[in-house]
Amino acid sequence: MTDDNTVLPTSGNLVIIGNGMVGHHLVKTLVEQGDASPWTIHVFAGENRPAYDRVHLSALFDDQTPEDLCLSPAQWYRDNRVTLHLNDEVVEIDRDHKTVITAGGVRQDYDALVLATGSYPFVPPIPGHDHENCLVYRTVDDLDAIKRCAGNAKRGVVVGGGLLGLEAANALRLLGLETHVVEFAPQLMPVQLDETGGALLRKEVEALGVHIHTGMKTELIDAGEQHTLRMNFEGQAPLETDMIVFSAGIRPQDSLGRQSGLELGERGGIVVDNQCRTSDPAIFAIGECALWNNQIFGLVAPGYTMARTVAAVLNNQAGDFTGADMSTKLKLMGVDVGSVGDAQARTAGARCYRFQDEVAGVYRKLVVSEDQKYVLGAMLVGDCDAYDTLLQYMLNGIPLPDNPASLILPAGDAAPALGADALPDGATICSCHNVSKGAINDALDGGCCSLGDIKDATKASTGCGGCAALLKSVVDAGLEARGVEVNNHLCEHFEYSRQELYHLILVGGLKSFREVRDTHGKGLGCDICKPAVASILASIHNDYILEPEHVGLQDTNDVFLANMQKDGTYSVVPRVPAGEITPEKLMTLGRVASKYDLYTKITGGQRIDLFGARLEQLPLIWEELIDAGFETGHAYGKSVRTVKSCVGSTWCRYGVQDSVGMAIFLEHRYKGLRSPHKLKFAVSGCTRECAEAQSKDIGVIATENGWNLYVCGNGGMRPRHADLFATDLSDQQLVQLVDRVLMFYVRTADRLQRTSVWLENLEGGLDYLRQVVIDDTLGIAAELEAQMEVVRERYQCEWRTTIDDPQKLKRFRSFVNAETPDQDIRFVRERGQPRPATEDERSDLIETVSV
Repeated sequence: MTDDNTVLPTSGNLVIIGNGMVGHHLVKTLVEQGDASPWTIHVFAGENRPAYDRVHLSALFDDQTPEDLCLSPAQWYRDNRVTLHLNDEVVEIDRDHKTVITAGGVRQDYDALVLATGSYPFVPPIPGHDHENCLVYRTVDDLDAIKRCAGNAKRGVVVGGGLLGLEAANALRLLGLETHVVEFAPQLMPVQLDETGGALLRKEVEALGVHIHTGMKTELIDAGEQHTLRMNFEGQAPLETDMIVFSAGIRPQDSLGRQSGLELGERGGIVVDNQCRTSDPAIFAIGECALWNNQIFGLVAPGYTMARTVAAVLNNQAGDFTGADMSTKLKLMGVDVGSVGDAQARTAGARCYRFQDEVAGVYRKLVVSEDQKYVLGAMLVGDCDAYDTLLQYMLNGIPLPDNPASLILPAGDAAPALGADALPDGATICSCHNVSKGAINDALDGGCCSLGDIKDATKASTGCGGCAALLKSVVDAGLEARGVEVNNHLCEHFEYSRQELYHLILVGGLKSFREVRDTHGKGLGCDICKPAVASILASIHNDYILEPEHVGLQDTNDVFLANMQKDGTYSVVPRVPAGEITPEKLMTLGRVASKYDLYTKITGGQRIDLFGARLEQLPLIWEELIDAGFETGHAYGKSVRTVKSCVGSTWCRYGVQDSVGMAIFLEHRYKGLRSPHKLKFAVSGCTRECAEAQSKDIGVIATENGWNLYVCGNGGMRPRHADLFATDLSDQQLVQLVDRVLMFYVRTADRLQRTSVWLENLEGGLDYLRQVVIDDTLGIAAELEAQMEVVRERYQCEWRTTIDDPQKLKRFRSFVNAETPDQDIRFVRERGQPRPATEDERSDLIETVSV
């Protein structure tokens, strides 16, 4: 290492090798010094594009482009007098003459040099690993190569079951390939998860149709018979595939350090001190190429901290890198995974609390000190709601409550979430940019009055984005304490409420998330705004949700037009308007259920649910149902589900109106209407109320003089009786009012807000709703009716559209190309019908099959 008495350079030419996220952060930090910075900056990048966001690289498989991920365009470098050399890799450092030499022959002198070369994907030295269809997952160019190879492939294998491996597997799945993951360890994500957490993650990933193979050591890759390649394993049957993506970890890109004689770690990495200086006082190293205290940090937040440390040292300021918290929160294929501190309980004397809900797919583990006073770590799978609270307990040494287990128990038994007021000013809210609660409060005192202002001033939540929820909580609490009204922005990417965004999309005629984001938002979008915008677009335009510009916004149920069940199979729910069905259609359902061995259940909404369909069976089942006259029941969507009815005046001696006929009419009128949450109707033929209309979002009860309309009721976890809205309505009046109520709800409700909660939160309540809908005080009644007519005119059975398009059917082909169905889906019979096997039953069945 350097001698502490060595005089470091303080001005002149600064060369930065590497233009990844960490290298770019250093450049940006120095640029923000303005004219005060004494350095002339030269940046050398091996790639042909400026720095981009690698954290969200998988977004390129949705609706994003490389330009969307760009952190700063080339013009930004020019505007800030930074010389950027793209596609020209530095191949030599001449330390004696303080010069770097590039592959293109450029020679650049330096007074200070920063190595930000990052890492490279580790490819195990397996014979055959150099085949052209063996790829890696690291850069934009890598993803382009994967897309090209996938165009002629049916099956893909990812080697590596860690974070990046599962992201790569999701990429192959989104490309329509039958996807397999091969992991040497006995479980997925062995660094972050324990055996129980890994098993639960595996179950959730397999439910998406991804095949997981753990405890597998690849010995040879050679030519396949049915597919391009064959992977040969030690002691296991071989696996054939058309392409292999290696994602088995990273190695520090330290070749320049090695070439120039800098001190390296035993296993690689350029050794640095607390100022990120290498063994040469004029050279620094930051990010994944740097080895500090025998540690390589593979997250972006520690790299940013290193970059800020070097920027301070270069500007003759105090700067120290003293390590970093490696806690992380992410979403893998729709599954929340969180790891806090010592999640593996390696600290001496550590004690653990665990909570597991196999039905909900949730696992939580809390690691506490031996005296049970402090949080040491935590592990979360399936639900990361407690992540921010547990992280702050750990980072700030906050004493645990009397019952530590309450921090991970489900709602009702859980301790309250740690509020913003409980955090000390020194609590780190954003680890990427090292922003504390105190810094946020200082920014508020300095005039910031919104979440956007705080982000601009402090850069909080502009890195990985994992602190977004906690940041909003701290900002909201700070604004309220200062007497400022808190905004209701949808998320960090849209500074509008859902209601405001709906209006902007409607007035602007916007038809895709990209248009909405480019016009009214920023960033890439998130799991909050993407489905919210998808719902708004569907409510306004009612386009086919699996079109390329929409499919990336949908959740799993909508993507596959079916509800995924806990065992990874799907349910099929055809529409049966008002519960009325012919014997021929009943027999069709029976034949289909028998042919595919499906469990059948008559639902509370008077439909027949068919459970246990595998992914590849869905198009086959729906083709038979559509041929018989059925259509989708939208059981998978936030939309109108059912209209329940009694038999009404046709059969019942008490009935005063044809409740079945009205229910059928209403169901056909509003089928396909997408809304903030699911909608359920009912029509009763008399006041005896056999259809239970007063527990529905829209309830209709017959009277001698017409129909009484009830609104905004629901059952479920928070039951609420509907309110009587209008009485003795004619058929025409009833439909007119329902049109207006539904469309006003769609326009003004919050995301995922049921009608009951919407009405309770509506200023003026039921009286105001009557004024808007009946009295037309806002003058929008005709507009609401016209918008409903647009939705009705554009209705389509999404399954019919899918079956009629061979390209769309590729989404369901992952098992079609497999020689056998998924061996992990197993059933036993109970009461004469199949049901999912329990874990113990599955093990017994697998052992029986093996014998």
